[in-house]
Amino acid sequence: MNPTTRIQPLRLIALALGLSAPALWGAPIDLATPEGHVAAMRKVQCSLKDKQPMFYTWKGSAYSRVTGERDRLLFKVEGMNVRQCVTVRDRVRGNGYRMVSREIMLYLDPETGEVMRQWENPWTGETIEVMHVANDPVNSRAPIFGRDKDGNPVKTPFEIRGDKFFLDFVIPLYYPNPIGGDYQPYAGNFYHSTEMFNFSGQADALLDGDTDTMISIISWTRLAPWLPWMKMSGRDGLMYFNATGRMLGGYDELSETMRAEIESSYSIYKNPPPTNDKRPNETSWTYFKKKLDEQQGKGKKSKKRRGRKRSR
Repeated sequence: MNPTTRIQPLRLIALALGLSAPALWGAPIDLATPEGHVAAMRKVQCSLKDKQPMFYTWKGSAYSRVTGERDRLLFKVEGMNVRQCVTVRDRVRGNGYRMVSREIMLYLDPETGEVMRQWENPWTGETIEVMHVANDPVNSRAPIFGRDKDGNPVKTPFEIRGDKFFLDFVIPLYYPNPIGGDYQPYAGNFYHSTEMFNFSGQADALLDGDTDTMISIISWTRLAPWLPWMKMSGRDGLMYFNATGRMLGGYDELSETMRAEIESSYSIYKNPPPTNDKRPNETSWTYFKKKLDEQQGKGKKSKKRRGRKRSR
């Protein structure tokens, strides 16, 4: 799928399908209007076409930050996200959209670039099984509209500088750790992190009313606690991730490494979740808890079986 697929400006068909009028009618997108704000956000995040699967990919590095020692490059990272959007209508707020997605992030050997299966903890000396990110779903918490709940236009976050556009998000997070309590060997009591995103690209592509999406560039930075599978048990320090990426034209543009992992272990990640997906979002921490519970459950079942054999 070519991300700059041109759409015929058939007004009656667009109205019948409830699609985003500014883009489908061929008029330039006006960021100062609620409709233009929604259209631009959709072009950057997914597509103006409902239920059109789109792919993002990113690559970068993960470092440690511990008081009194040099930062360490722990591993490289490579990720992907597959998503789609669907139009949402509201009597007061007008037409908006909801995005649904799922994503993978692989931890790679910093020297070879190969997918890591085990990792030697430099602080504890323990060799640990690596648990890659496989979050399904990662959906928008609420639909995006160009108007607030009272019907007033929202201020667009886009900034045009010359022939480029920029869109920045900073998301500070602080809440009780999802895997606290019985999981203290793996985590502290609270999850405290900050996610920073920047989208950029050609302004003329963003505002072009004849295209349903565009090639967007993304940068991502995260400040976060140790990953739960590292078994740092509340040790001093944190991690920071830094990566860049872009929207792709389709699944085949993912790297060979990523496609090989998807084919062997994550086949559902070829497609986004259904647009009516109502499941709670998955995170690295809830996914880890789920996998750990599965492993411990298997261990308990095995012990019960051995116990029954001994009692015979």
